[in-house]
Amino acid sequence: MIDAEGYRANVGIVIINDMGQVFWARRFGQHSWQYPQGGVNEGESAEQTMYRELHEEVGLKPEHVKIVASTKNWLKYKLPKRYVRHDSKPVCIGQKQKWFLLKLTAAESSVDLLHSSHPEFDDWRWVSYWYPVRQVVSFKRDVYRMVMKEFANQALPLTYERRPERRKRRA
Repeated sequence: MIDAEGYRANVGIVIINDMGQVFWARRFGQHSWQYPQGGVNEGESAEQTMYRELHEEVGLKPEHVKIVASTKNWLKYKLPKRYVRHDSKPVCIGQKQKWFLLKLTAAESSVDLLHSSHPEFDDWRWVSYWYPVRQVVSFKRDVYRMVMKEFANQALPLTYERRPERRKRRA
């Protein structure tokens, strides 16, 4: 589904574990890593797309995760000119994405990258929360940064206990 501006509707998926780390996957047969993502089909909601892509790309089912948050707005990025296919109609110049933050509630062994007959990924690992922002391909970096900033309060575990304010002594 490509809109009038040339953006393909898509969802992105950030999966976190109990340690506040995120699921980072390597594209099949490549050296590039990214979050799971995929295009919205005609008549499909963003949430339906997210669950479909989660199962197709990662092998996880709705009962394996909990939705923690989703982005308030659709976030856009343009494709580099070399990736735009001008021979396709309509021409897709980039993606507009609705992002979901999911908490893995099942065992890690539930992840099955080879579940699909056309696997998207061939490896995965847990990485620190901000790591993907620096590592993803450059044209996706701004969107990744916006997503991670928006999800930070829900995703990052409390890493310290607040101490009560100390009263100042009077002289």
